[in-house]
Amino acid sequence: MKPEYLLLGEVLRPHGVRGELRIRVMTDYPERIAKLKTVFLAESPKAEKVTPYQVHGMRMNKGFGLLQLREITNRDQAERLRGLFVLVDIANAVPLEEGEFYLYQLIGLKVVTSLGETLGTLTEVLETGANDVYIVDSPQHGEILIPVIPETIVATNIDEGVLIVNLPEGLIPDSQQNVAD
Repeated sequence: MKPEYLLLGEVLRPHGVRGELRIRVMTDYPERIAKLKTVFLAESPKAEKVTPYQVHGMRMNKGFGLLQLREITNRDQAERLRGLFVLVDIANAVPLEEGEFYLYQLIGLKVVTSLGETLGTLTEVLETGANDVYIVDSPQHGEILIPVIPETIVATNIDEGVLIVNLPEGLIPDSQQNVAD
């Protein structure tokens, strides 16, 4: 299901006295935030009640975004936004390059090995510093953590709902392996 909004960041606290917001950036394209006309703030990334704000500007500072909204002009107003999530409507989200996907498009994909074995369903994407990790719910193997690296991801077909993977040796126990010598 296509969401109405995508997550850009989370308001951590006010910055300074003029209403700037220090945000944890949660997008691969933070430079695009300053170019948006409007962002939406909500209590959760999936909230139905969102409030629009006009973007006055954004700059990066020590790994965090400093977001200025036209309607927020002082520290007291900014303080009331602490803990809210910064969203963009899907119509104004960054257009993707060939071979790129939004995370919501990956959830629910059937995960199959390059040998044709069905592993299960992709349920979550962990965004780590080095590389993402796909969490697969597998009826026969339980939870499988698959590193998203070129060696493991063979093909992603959103239209067919399938992710084809090459599992590294030892990622899941070999059920035919005889432990006794």
